[in-house]
Amino acid sequence: MKKINQKIVGFDVVTPEKKAAQLANDAAQAEKNAQAQIEQMHESVERAEMLIGSTYKIKTPMSEHAMYVTINDMVLNEGTEHEVRRPFEIFINSKNMEHYQWVVALTLLISAVFRKGGDITFIVDELSAVFDPQGGYFKRGGKFMPSLVAEIGDVVEKHLKMIGMIKEEGLDEHQQKLIEEKRKQYEAATAAPKSGDAADSGDFPADAHVCKKCNTKAAIIMDGCLTCLNCGDSKCQ
Repeated sequence: MKKINQKIVGFDVVTPEKKAAQLANDAAQAEKNAQAQIEQMHESVERAEMLIGSTYKIKTPMSEHAMYVTINDMVLNEGTEHEVRRPFEIFINSKNMEHYQWVVALTLLISAVFRKGGDITFIVDELSAVFDPQGGYFKRGGKFMPSLVAEIGDVVEKHLKMIGMIKEEGLDEHQQKLIEEKRKQYEAATAAPKSGDAADSGDFPADAHVCKKCNTKAAIIMDGCLTCLNCGDSKCQ
């Protein structure tokens, strides 16, 4: 029993509804405080002594020498349930010095965007939208690259998917079944052995068209309808 030594000037009855509202408010405040303690990527984050790096090789038909793209990540909130990897910097190296100036400028700009934090996935769309006036090329696997800058964007996208910043949209069961059926029907109809070009284009038919959705040379015409064997895009669906 609690003894009251002062004069009562007012009172309020704690109903179950008010108690539930107070508990919800306390939980929301606790969540807000917890969020405030979670470290996020921003310009003031100091570079750690050691970063986790991933290096990707770019080999285009436009150059004799390969290009190596290295993206280093910061590990934030290490050892907690909120641990994440976030890109911190990018480097591009090659024996080919033809593109040296703009490559260095591009890496500095991309690294600055990385360190800004927040949603940086827009940079993939920006890089992928750059077209070379001399024409693009097909990379191994049959995917069309409109420019070298676009392929650097493709590497950045691949890395962001790897660390979980971009959720990869896989094919659903219906699309997978459709692709498998179309592939079998096409192979049965053509009954032609696969050429070396087909093997280089990701095991897709050599006479396949470029898919307008995924830019991969994997679209075939079956029953008067163009269907992509890579992403499942079809006008007949």
